[in-house]
Amino acid sequence: MNTLIIAKKFDIDVEVLVCGRNIDLLNQQIKEHQPKFVVVADKEDVKRVQHPFVKYGSEAILEVIEASKSKLVVNALVGFLGLPPTLKAIECGKKVALANKESLVAGGAFIDTSKIQPIDSEHFGLWYLLQDREVSKMIITASGGAFRDWPLEKLSHATLADTQKHPNWSMGQKITIDSATMVNKIFELLEARWLFGEGAYDAIIETRSLIHALINFKDGSTTAHFANASMQLPIAYALDANMNEKILDHVDLLNVGALEFKEIDIARYPVWEIKEDLLKNPNRGVIINAANEIGIEKFIAKEIGFMDIAGIILEAYNRFQREPQSVDEIFQIDKEVRAYAQQLSFK
Repeated sequence: MNTLIIAKKFDIDVEVLVCGRNIDLLNQQIKEHQPKFVVVADKEDVKRVQHPFVKYGSEAILEVIEASKSKLVVNALVGFLGLPPTLKAIECGKKVALANKESLVAGGAFIDTSKIQPIDSEHFGLWYLLQDREVSKMIITASGGAFRDWPLEKLSHATLADTQKHPNWSMGQKITIDSATMVNKIFELLEARWLFGEGAYDAIIETRSLIHALINFKDGSTTAHFANASMQLPIAYALDANMNEKILDHVDLLNVGALEFKEIDIARYPVWEIKEDLLKNPNRGVIINAANEIGIEKFIAKEIGFMDIAGIILEAYNRFQREPQSVDEIFQIDKEVRAYAQQLSFK
């Protein structure tokens, strides 16, 4: 939606639209933007789409990327299924405005990051702040998710409905669960590692979600990227790196009044235990991604409790030490980890 708002603002043609299952919204977008091709997730939805050229399934996404004349692909797909479109777009010589976390998390070693423009607020913030000075540490911020203020003893009883009560905004189901477990920040730190290279990375909780990134420079100074939370700003810069038009209203600091920062506590967010090791071994991102996706599936199906999602991730991370040596191995390891995670159970 944010991409289409920016496309309309700058009168940019939208050649392809890819949709999951919200066909009513898709038909509205088709009417307004008149794409040449449309792809939906399921075959049974094709007949509901008000467009003459409709394909379905993950292979169709790759086909339309290859067939399109567009030089920019915005990849905001959710999950591991977002990796092949990123690889295909780069193979076709296109630039990728990337919001799909799993592309870099699982396949960062095999992605030419010079072709990537990050459109997550945190990575955009780091990119925006970087200058020709020596960096000591790059820091991204987290909201803390739905349970940042819950008593620790209640976390094991959290329900799916509880996870969706994000304190700052409404997002999709999976990303809101990832926010509650802090997996999303593990992913974003790993993405930052691939985008900006080896170095020191960390995350802290900023409860208002107004600061998205900070950089500590070696001279002792720190800069912070303040902006109202919206992907429209990063998307605009993906279209034009020299963007010089107003996209958002400024943050009114007098209205904000105060900001609150918190440490990310391992007792509340157990996945934080592997943060440093993962940043030293970034090729193992495919393991935590596969385990996380299975953990979420099992949690939604009420087979495990909320805190067991982290348990599955940690079990799989300790079980699998192998790092992929090729793109094919990414998919092989992903399959093996999913099978292992699927048979894990917790009492």
